[in-house]
Amino acid sequence: MSAAAAALGADGPLARSLPGFAPRPVQQHMAAAVEAALEADRRLVIEAGTGTGKTFAYLVPALLSGRRVLVATGTKNLQDQLFHRDLPGLRAALRCAARVALLKGRGNYLCHYRLTAARQEPRGRQFARQLAAIDAWSRRSADGDLDALGSLPPAVTAAVTSTADNCLGGQCPEFDRCCVVRARRAAQAADLVVANHHLLFSDFRLREEGFGMLPGIQAVVVDEAHQLPELAPQFFGERLSTRMLAEYVADLRAQCDARGDMAALEQTLAGLADAVAALEQAISLWAGERAGEARERWERLPETLTLAAPALVEALTPVSTALEGVAERSPELQALAARAALFTARISRFAGAATPGWVRWIETLARGGALYAAPVDAREGFARMFESYRGAWVFTSATLAVGDDFHHFTGALGLQAPSCVRLDSPFDFRRQARLWLPQALPEPNDAGYFDAVAEALRPVLAASRGGAFVLCTSHRGLRHLARRLDDLGLPLLVQGDSGKTELLAQFARAGNAVLIATASFWEGVDVRGPALRVVAIDRLPFAAPGDPLLDARLTAIREAGGNPFNDQQFPQMLTALRQGVGRLIRDAGDRGLVVLCDPRLSSRGYGARILAALPPMPRLPDLDAVRAWLAEITESRQSGVRAA
Repeated sequence: MSAAAAALGADGPLARSLPGFAPRPVQQHMAAAVEAALEADRRLVIEAGTGTGKTFAYLVPALLSGRRVLVATGTKNLQDQLFHRDLPGLRAALRCAARVALLKGRGNYLCHYRLTAARQEPRGRQFARQLAAIDAWSRRSADGDLDALGSLPPAVTAAVTSTADNCLGGQCPEFDRCCVVRARRAAQAADLVVANHHLLFSDFRLREEGFGMLPGIQAVVVDEAHQLPELAPQFFGERLSTRMLAEYVADLRAQCDARGDMAALEQTLAGLADAVAALEQAISLWAGERAGEARERWERLPETLTLAAPALVEALTPVSTALEGVAERSPELQALAARAALFTARISRFAGAATPGWVRWIETLARGGALYAAPVDAREGFARMFESYRGAWVFTSATLAVGDDFHHFTGALGLQAPSCVRLDSPFDFRRQARLWLPQALPEPNDAGYFDAVAEALRPVLAASRGGAFVLCTSHRGLRHLARRLDDLGLPLLVQGDSGKTELLAQFARAGNAVLIATASFWEGVDVRGPALRVVAIDRLPFAAPGDPLLDARLTAIREAGGNPFNDQQFPQMLTALRQGVGRLIRDAGDRGLVVLCDPRLSSRGYGARILAALPPMPRLPDLDAVRAWLAEITESRQSGVRAA
């Protein structure tokens, strides 16, 4: 038996030292596989079903390996859980002297320089009080991690944090007490670093420029690895938003106002401000014609938008020239000159012909929008990343395979002959869960579809007395169902009314709430116990048609002789669906009902493939059986069978 598997066994140190720890053969199996991959510098892809205990299954071999390991999680919440809850107990139980560090992106850390500058700007009393509170907290904080303050208004966070664009680096007057630098130094000295996906990609990009944050990493473990293919375009490609440009204009103006000897720069500033405003206005007009958020390929946009790119390049050129003449006067001006060069390079991608193999598009935001350019095929980018970190790579998630086939995931990353392991959940889904498919629903594109879904859910939510997630595939569906289910007589929580953390806390406290949500609530949400007993999904989560990058990928698959539906759309949908269904059973004591509302599960040939890929939940035949099952759950809770 491997050392890691033994440590997780019935006679191991965790069973002796950690309250509530119970050995799981499937967890030991995974730990042994991870240990072998770390020792042999191999690439391991491992799907571990809910309840496997995959966190301990990779942390224990990582701690015992004697190697410098980077663990990249899917969310900051999971980072904090690993670092503050899991690792202290594991290190103590294993009597492990390995040094550990938590590292987040720079946007999570207080910037003392920007806080001081912000406090000198007239922005209103409320803003000033918030900055004063942050200043007082900073004198007590050991690491400057703003997550300790909870949810801050975006404008406040932007004012007191730095970005890669505006950071002054070693020339900053506050460099000696820089929170980002301290966090990175601690990570550089650690044996195990807990980071997240975004930081992993960011470190890779810095490595390509010769400035990696984490030298000497010998192994990488990626949790929630199913997210990697969709994240890649953000980091292998380029992005430029109107907000970034507006902030740049504001920073230029602040320097002109503060110094008073910047006549040449001031003369160029108005032209740049006008060009940025023109781009923002063109995006707003275009978005207004589409009634809200939209994405479109650059080549299909009207000239009012596409001509804004060369106009921006033309406006940035004299700004760059003016900054070159004064940059030596201060670190701030040098940073502004570097940003001008960076923005010019990015916007130039949109001012000329498209790069072969890349796709360009625009996306509207709450205000203005952003321009994106990314490679259609991310495999070359991943190849460079794997070459940059030459040791072992472990990819794990509850949803990586389609049945027993890992090709969709391994192909997207360009992995060559990795070891692939699939471990089923140890939970007893046949006993703990049931599945219901409402009948007689119209097709999802029917105008009355969401009305029909709401009517199908009403008796279910009444029978369950709340305790339900209603997961939607679009904001349109979310808004419609929120209106139609507003009169249930149950606490109704809707994504957007509060932050994610607060909504989940309210849901758990209420015990009978209905939470209607989309996007981020499909995964990374862990509500155990009686508060959650129903997960309803409005329709199969196929990616919306018209997404520029997806369309380009489908075209590339078709041109290469592949099948876009089987090779991309179906596996992508199934991963998202399994994540959503996976919100229901999070503990051996949980019981509940999954409601899948899409009629295509019965009318399309692929419906059987989908149902076969889900946990083995008995399917209920009708609404009476649904009511009976929910009544059984309620009775069990009331008699104390289900642990809170």
